[in-house]
Amino acid sequence: MQQPRIRKAALALLASAACALGGAAFAQDIKVGVTVSATGPAASLGIPERNTFALMPKTIGGRKVQYIVLDDATDTTNAVRNTRKLITEDKVDVVVGSTVTPNSLAMIDAVAEAEVPMISMAASSRIVDPVDAKRRWVFKTPQNDQQMAVIIAGHMLRAGVKTVGFIGFADAYGEGWWNEFSKVADARGLKIVVSERYQRTDTSVTAQILKVTQAQPDAVLIGASGTPAALPQKTLKERNYGGKIYQTHGVANNDFLRVCGKDCEGTYLPAGPVLVAAQLANDHPVKKSAQAYIDVYEKAQGKGSVSTFGAHAWDTVVLLQAAVPVALKKAQPGTKEFRAALRDALEGVRNAAGAHGIFNMSTTDHLGLDQRSAVMVQIKDGGWHLAK
Repeated sequence: MQQPRIRKAALALLASAACALGGAAFAQDIKVGVTVSATGPAASLGIPERNTFALMPKTIGGRKVQYIVLDDATDTTNAVRNTRKLITEDKVDVVVGSTVTPNSLAMIDAVAEAEVPMISMAASSRIVDPVDAKRRWVFKTPQNDQQMAVIIAGHMLRAGVKTVGFIGFADAYGEGWWNEFSKVADARGLKIVVSERYQRTDTSVTAQILKVTQAQPDAVLIGASGTPAALPQKTLKERNYGGKIYQTHGVANNDFLRVCGKDCEGTYLPAGPVLVAAQLANDHPVKKSAQAYIDVYEKAQGKGSVSTFGAHAWDTVVLLQAAVPVALKKAQPGTKEFRAALRDALEGVRNAAGAHGIFNMSTTDHLGLDQRSAVMVQIKDGGWHLAK
């Protein structure tokens, strides 16, 4: 009689172990698919983003995380190809990218069709606004061009600027800035007297700058990003333009300072707090979270290496750290249900402190940053300084 009981107990123990093993096998890793512009015209933006993903936490919500990072070479076709590969072959739970606005806009159809949440690291408000059937799957971390346009216009008015010249990229980034700034300028009584465009890969903008200087604006806004944004500025200096020059937050990295050199002295730009974190008041709501990213990045890359664009990448995982534990209560990674739950959880993120601001998402706001996420900066003595 004793032996059958022992046999039954052993079988029960084996069954229990099998269930445990099956449960462990089912506990899949969270897969984060990333496409960045680590080469091409936007490389100065994409490289710090790629560097940042190497520093990301290896677990979120108690689950291991795989970061699959691809380079799209600042090309929209590559960005879409990478997105489809990450979704269909790597079976990612979320797509992060891309670095630039044209790539991010091109990726929206792919993620919406597959119903995979996406977090962009590009600036244009068009990436997430309006939150329609496609954009309900899309979120972003950089401050909107719309937000920054308001800050620039306010600074211009306080500085006595009445007329403005515009030169920007002949792509979605430049057009986004033109659309947003022209609306704000019209509402605030600033007169735009000239508007020009150029390609990211151009080596000369002399013809465009001649038209700008002939209009004699009080200030010029350059609607460009990365090191290609230095070309109009250097040409303006060559033509002895004496007015104020404004750049966008798309130039907030050291590579831009290196390429632009002395021609950038005195330039104004709106930027995320991380760029001047040490200069912020101790009670600034973003100082602590911005400094946390700086400490991690500079430990790996060296003092003074931090980039506002790497911080955009960092904030994508700040959002995931807030959303993943919520999604895990509803479904498991690797499933359609988890991707949907993650989308819902991202929309519900509240008071998440990132390197660039405090994120409060909603059903109509897939950025979630307010004016605490931006400061006005001036380039002085080859460095970034809080503008007075």
